Amino acid sequence: MATQEELQALADQEIEDAKPLYKQINNERLEFSDADYAQAKIDLGNHKWQEQQFGYIEARQQAYGSVQEQLDMQYWDGVNGTTTWADHIAQVKSDNPKPV
Repeated sequence: MATQEELQALADQEIEDAKPLYKQINNERLEFSDADYAQAKIDLGNHKWQEQQFGYIEARQQAYGSVQEQLDMQYWDGVNGTTTWADHIAQVKSDNPKPV
């Protein structure tokens, strides 16, 4: 896990490496101002931090599958005496751990 400061430094470097960046204002292409570059660095740093801290939530939601699929797993586990659903949930949590 990277610290917020490490992620911000990475974001700063990515913006520096991407220069020049441009914006479109009234159909005119203008290079970012110093303030625009500063804000882009802040925004990218915040995005990286949020993704690190909370990205696992979306990854888990996608990996769990639909409620209908999970209910079907639970039904067949009950019928067959298996643990498919519990194993699936444990695997999703293992594959997408919550940050400490």
